[in-house]
Amino acid sequence: MKSHLPLLDPLRFAAALGVAIFHQMFWSWAWTSIGVPGFERSVAADVLYPSAAPFTWFGWVGVEIFFVISGFVIANSASTSSPGGFLLGRALRLYPAVWVCATATFLVLLLFGSGPASEIVLPYIHAMLMVPKGVTGQWLDEVYWTLAAETAFYGLVFCAMLTRKITLRHLAFGLTIYSALFNAVALLVASCTTPSDLPYLIILMFRVPCAAFLLSHGCFFALGIWLFISSNRELTALERVAVAVTCLSGAAEIYFFASFFLESIPAIADQSALVPIMVWAAAVLLIARAANRNRRSVSTAAAEAPAYLRTLGLITYPLYLTHNVIGAAIIRALVDAGLDATSALWIALGLLVLVCWFICAKIEPAVRSALVQTLARFGKLPKRLPATRRSVLARGLRLPLPVATKVKVAVS
Repeated sequence: MKSHLPLLDPLRFAAALGVAIFHQMFWSWAWTSIGVPGFERSVAADVLYPSAAPFTWFGWVGVEIFFVISGFVIANSASTSSPGGFLLGRALRLYPAVWVCATATFLVLLLFGSGPASEIVLPYIHAMLMVPKGVTGQWLDEVYWTLAAETAFYGLVFCAMLTRKITLRHLAFGLTIYSALFNAVALLVASCTTPSDLPYLIILMFRVPCAAFLLSHGCFFALGIWLFISSNRELTALERVAVAVTCLSGAAEIYFFASFFLESIPAIADQSALVPIMVWAAAVLLIARAANRNRRSVSTAAAEAPAYLRTLGLITYPLYLTHNVIGAAIIRALVDAGLDATSALWIALGLLVLVCWFICAKIEPAVRSALVQTLARFGKLPKRLPATRRSVLARGLRLPLPVATKVKVAVS
């Protein structure tokens, strides 16, 4: 099974950078236009970039790109792992970075935040455990809502693996239908909703149950699975219809969220909701093209991705977790020191990339190693399955079997 797509690492990094620029150059000041509780910044950069709004307001679509990539990567991981190996692999990938980044965020909020320390202790514990809070609860940092969706998807895949009957194909079909129905209803509700009520609907979309039950975002994970399957074999006509449905459902979710921004924030009232849809669609087309090329080159061995591309992919996760609160604190410190706002932003992002490189290259491996050693004391750790013992979850790929050929040997 070939599923190596070097494109995913730089694309994931670009998506994280887009989200970071969105938070620091747009959301850091534009949220005040909404006037709805729940969007307050804990650490304020107090820097305005209204002239950059037409180029930064749609950076949040990087999250939807993340989810598509996650669907692809997790499908690949699950197709070659046992249930225990898959669960362990996800825990070792997610928890070390969360522990490091959540602790750093907690300390910054403690030292520079505007609210009392007691208000961030419980969110910090929830972040460390990766347990989402309720509908009205606050996250340690608003970016952590995506972890609720990610862990819900991982849990769904793990449960499917345990059944030994549900395949990747079944999972993709289920998420496609499930999320498409919800997003269709959401669009219908939005069309009957006054602009003043729209922000409250958006809040619910990024809280439990919408995030943790994949209601609005399940289509993106489904699309990632379909792209993974297409990288290994041609899709059937019915599967192509499912892909079209996931794309329409994803476009509907993005349109819903974009409408919220355009209706609530005067600075971008003249912008089009099609812009984030086009950015997301371009990323999906790049992945689809790479998947198609991967399938057609089945006879050749997959080349190793350059180390620097892999490093970009590893930096993405800690960068996403730290850019909002810690990035804002760095920008504020630089501006207070006399630097202009634009220079402060780019220097802050550069520093964050360096710090996140150090986290993923030095700190994460040390924490992961300690975690593995601790777990090993409680029993034998599951191993990754060889290609000949692929997980039952991969059977939905229905990969073509090699054709046996008879070779005649001439005897002289």
